[in-house]
Amino acid sequence: MATTYEKYLKLNIDGSRVGLERDESESNYFCTPKGAKVIGWAGTDGIHYCFVRGFGEMMFAVSPMRTAGSYVHPVARDFKDFLRLLLACGHAVALGQVYCWDQAQFDAFLRDNPITGEQQAVLDAIREKLLLAPMKQPFAYIKKLQAGFDYSRIKYTEDYCAWVPVKPKIPEWKVYFDGNFWGHHDRERAGREISLAKQFVWDDEAWYIPAIYTCSKGLVVDFCLRVPAERIRFFMDKWNLSIENDGSGFTDEQQMQAKAENPLAFNMNSKVVLNETVLSGSRGCGVSWNPCFPEGNDIEAKNVIRHYGLDPAYGWAIWRAAFPWLKKPKPQITTLSITLMQRPVAVVGLHFHVSAPGERVDFTHPTTGAQHTLIVQEYEQHQMSCEHFNRQNQEFPPYCAVMSYTLSPDLPDEAFTVMDCLRSDQPRQKRTDPNEPQQVFSGICFGIIGGAAGPTAIIFGGSEQGKLHHTCSALYFEPVDDVEWRTVFHEKSRKDITVEII
Repeated sequence: MATTYEKYLKLNIDGSRVGLERDESESNYFCTPKGAKVIGWAGTDGIHYCFVRGFGEMMFAVSPMRTAGSYVHPVARDFKDFLRLLLACGHAVALGQVYCWDQAQFDAFLRDNPITGEQQAVLDAIREKLLLAPMKQPFAYIKKLQAGFDYSRIKYTEDYCAWVPVKPKIPEWKVYFDGNFWGHHDRERAGREISLAKQFVWDDEAWYIPAIYTCSKGLVVDFCLRVPAERIRFFMDKWNLSIENDGSGFTDEQQMQAKAENPLAFNMNSKVVLNETVLSGSRGCGVSWNPCFPEGNDIEAKNVIRHYGLDPAYGWAIWRAAFPWLKKPKPQITTLSITLMQRPVAVVGLHFHVSAPGERVDFTHPTTGAQHTLIVQEYEQHQMSCEHFNRQNQEFPPYCAVMSYTLSPDLPDEAFTVMDCLRSDQPRQKRTDPNEPQQVFSGICFGIIGGAAGPTAIIFGGSEQGKLHHTCSALYFEPVDDVEWRTVFHEKSRKDITVEII
């Protein structure tokens, strides 16, 4: 029986109208896979479509001018589906660009490039002669196919290997108590894996504990949070994030807000009760899998997805936590439960200016709606002694504003802080010649009060007017005349949850 592709060839239609121009010269690009059979060219940027030996009738798009990820992407499970996608979109170039588009960009392309009369004639012939119907939800079909595809299976020619650096191979799966997803540094033996496949729901989130590991020093637990791809795309569109834009240019407030909204952020602490004995976590590390950019994920994330068989069409936030044994030898596990506790999330509140004791600032709590008053008790300019942290060829900013205040009604120490809205001045090179321009070391930050990301609140003892809170501004090279402060609330939105594991 003739294949769908053979039936298509017998139609003898002009495929160039829909992005499938034939080229008898069989010319290929450096990134055309080894064993490829090119069936058509899009007519722009060298994009072409092919079968690849070893993948059956799966259709691939090759994009030599690609902007991110792999040069080669699957676009259809077989040629029949490829033609159905073509009927839905009108031109093959739309199929070849899905890997770097979101739904809005895909829809905009179709809207801005309506099907012409010549294209419609070709599409009508395909539909009528091969009895095919347009693919429903073509964008979702292609994205799901690409998210679940193992790109490491594609083989390339020597030209490609000379052009593109070789990617590291996924390492052998081993888990160490003192290691992380990237490896370990001592001669510790790898832990013994105990498969669990424990699933549970925490509020509206789907969680999964695939396994635990018993090591000589303690217990290691892998936590996996599953996130729908639509939530990730919404977040990325809102903040205009991409492989090229990672948010590094955001202000401090934008970073705090984005972190609070990031669906792949891992904001939780954990506690283990083993054989009725509490084990507290000593360390942890995390990776994430973003299905919107499969090729942009780290090799460590790919290793986790592969080892645990996680669905790559979803996003995953994976956190590895280590819990030391309380005594040796390591115990036999008879009962095991794990409690998850959400970490407070920073919520930015009111901006304000003050300059003298006695000034009052009224503000509203963003969650409870309660009214609070900040009363300035002391406010002064301060110059720090830099002799302990100035280096031979560098100097650090010494000036800051120091403020003490009370709150009415008061808020818990861990729930409220006051911070400078600006960052500290960066260290700079010392000048021997006053006319010489100074070099600023913008990549250096330092761990003192009011560091590069702003101040931290320090809590001292009580006073007659209530608990006294102290904070300081960022650090500057010139005395601080005026500081714009901001209130920051640290909130939990969900209750702790305890999961019985064994």
